[in-house]
Amino acid sequence: MSTFHEKVVYQIYPKSFKDSNGDGVGDLKGIIEKIPYLADLGVDVLWINPFFISPQKDNGYDIADYVEIDPLFGTMEDFEELIAVTVEYKLEIMLDMVLNHTSIEHEWFQRALKGEKKYQDYYILRDPKADGSHPTNWVSKFGGPAWAPFADTGKEYLHLYDVSQADLDWRNPEVREEVFNVVNFWLEKGVKGFRFDVINVIGKEEVLIDAEDGVGKSLYTDRPIAHEFIHEMNQKTFGKQSNIMTVGEMSSTTIENGIAYSNPDKQELSMVFSFHHLKVDYLDGEKWSKMPFDFMKLKKLLNDWQEGMSKGNGWNALFWNNHDQPRAISRFGDPIHHFEASAKLLAQTIHLLRGTPYVYQGEELGMTNPEFQEITDYADVETHNAYKELQDNGLLPEEIMEIIKEKSRDNSRTPMHWTDEKNAGFTTGEPWIKVAGNYPEINVEKERKEGTIFTFYKKLIQLRKKMPIIAEGDYRGVLMDHPSIYGYVREYEGEQLLVLSHFYAEAVTVEIPQEFLTRASCYLIGNGEKRVLTAKMELGPYETMAFYFEADEKKKG
Repeated sequence: MSTFHEKVVYQIYPKSFKDSNGDGVGDLKGIIEKIPYLADLGVDVLWINPFFISPQKDNGYDIADYVEIDPLFGTMEDFEELIAVTVEYKLEIMLDMVLNHTSIEHEWFQRALKGEKKYQDYYILRDPKADGSHPTNWVSKFGGPAWAPFADTGKEYLHLYDVSQADLDWRNPEVREEVFNVVNFWLEKGVKGFRFDVINVIGKEEVLIDAEDGVGKSLYTDRPIAHEFIHEMNQKTFGKQSNIMTVGEMSSTTIENGIAYSNPDKQELSMVFSFHHLKVDYLDGEKWSKMPFDFMKLKKLLNDWQEGMSKGNGWNALFWNNHDQPRAISRFGDPIHHFEASAKLLAQTIHLLRGTPYVYQGEELGMTNPEFQEITDYADVETHNAYKELQDNGLLPEEIMEIIKEKSRDNSRTPMHWTDEKNAGFTTGEPWIKVAGNYPEINVEKERKEGTIFTFYKKLIQLRKKMPIIAEGDYRGVLMDHPSIYGYVREYEGEQLLVLSHFYAEAVTVEIPQEFLTRASCYLIGNGEKRVLTAKMELGPYETMAFYFEADEKKKG
């Protein structure tokens, strides 16, 4: 059995987690201070967003030195202390590796600019076309062309993301050796896991061509050579140790590729993040729009990925929240009228699925979108770009703000709520971004004294460790046509677990499939009253329930 099947990961956005020195920015010492809290929650692995040297054009995903810690977050001594404290508490550290591109301030790029051929070959440099246009018509993920002039050499460099993030040429064996050395450096420091940023776009072809769709995504995403590169990285770095957990952030991937990246026989990664289920409130696929989420689409995507990955022996990373997503409770629940029920519904739905659950900081308290009123309250570059674009499209400022309140990445980046004191106990200084106004009601201190969400998360985490059916069972969707309930069953060595999650505020009655009525069951966990499973069940607002069926003696044999 793979140990990561029963682990739970907690994601820390260090800038907003805990500030130890009053400069308004969270840091490594702040994380160390809160290790006992995380150990109490029961999580196993702490994934920390990048804290390496960076000009911070893209929140640290533009790395200028892979093996040095940005003074904003602390020192290497702080990191070594963090490793020592996590070992003491039986926790592990997962680092965020951004290996598709570097900052243009990285020494490699700077040496390339100075004319050093060796380092020019680290990046993807091409001549413009004969007519002077860009080498290809690809579009950057942050808007505009994916090419920029490489100083005054006449060549251009590829940047699939921000213009300050130059793509590395993984076809160059020297580049692969450099990035493998980085991974090995952190392994030697005692790191036990890696999250690889946009790792499925590292496989560019040798000859780059124009895209028929004028965008180019299909020409660099999930290319067969990306699998070869990841396998090689596995063999030369983390694959040498049996207990290292890896997850690939997969941009626009498919189930077929998800299986290939994460099936243990392929020796690539432990699991994958896919994002399709978090685009179900995009009107016509456009993020910066306002619409109620499409529940049937959400359910179908979760089900397709669960069934597909289960059949192909792939492994999902399970999540609703991260540093790039609005708060799930504000998105799929009702934090005003059904706060605790919504928070627990989302937790149970994801934690009882097949895969490894990820908890994003504050999720275990039910933290919500901050609902900032002014565009100046938002720090995120993508949000400000969207404001300008929506303005250019003729929307009124109040219409734009309604969209931004729902979709900005800053929704999840506001400081963690520790207490009801000033700045939610996050900092004694001026926080780098405003604290959400509801921190006096939603904070760690109050939640642990009076609330029930934190203890619900604890129970879900404990159940995964105690029950192989949760960690190892197969998955099958049930009641797939039901308009407001997502139902599924987990199966393992004759045991079954039936999970029913109701995503709306109106009570609903559902007919339970006959196959579950012929066996004895017990109520395992839920956010309502304990129930007995009957032919017809009424589920209240945002109610979720799970019933456990023991294996028949026959089936055990």
